[in-house]
Amino acid sequence: MRKIVRDNTGLMAAGQDLVAVGYAGARGGALIAQARKEELRARFSESFLNQAACRREVSLPEERGYWLSLGAAELEPVGEGGILNALWNLTGAYGLGMEFSLRAIPLRQETVEICEEFGLNPYRLYSEDCAVATAANGGRLAQQLKKLGIPAAVVGRIKKGVAREILTDEGTGYLERPQEDELKKVLPGYFGE
Repeated sequence: MRKIVRDNTGLMAAGQDLVAVGYAGARGGALIAQARKEELRARFSESFLNQAACRREVSLPEERGYWLSLGAAELEPVGEGGILNALWNLTGAYGLGMEFSLRAIPLRQETVEICEEFGLNPYRLYSEDCAVATAANGGRLAQQLKKLGIPAAVVGRIKKGVAREILTDEGTGYLERPQEDELKKVLPGYFGE
């Protein structure tokens, strides 16, 4: 998915819902399952590894008008750096804050287990066909996407100010500046560096 260019009309605003679209880290998990399959066989079954390595996500449309027609005000594709990087970039572009729950972000179970095996953070793992969106009615946007076979969930909301808050059972934490993609720890050189 290519970067969708913002037209600076300021469609994102405080009070809008924050919606995670697609599965975070799924592409990174698939790449690790493919490249490190022999190593992972000691822990996971062949069918699990094949499922993780071969699963393809639903492609997300790139046209801005399509997303606007579904009720999205703004969209930020997730790529290198994972969904946390996309959240940082989205709110930073508008100078707004947010509050969100990591637990609400859709993850595939195989992504979680592969990340646990290598000590990786799935929210900082490379993703394709995944995005974060804002909408006045995030529940309606998520419902429409689910009807199209695209997983989506309201994970938080946009706020005035610049604080990027992570809500947990233990309290509130703050999103750190973007960090290096977790995929580089397991597959150095993947991004051509």
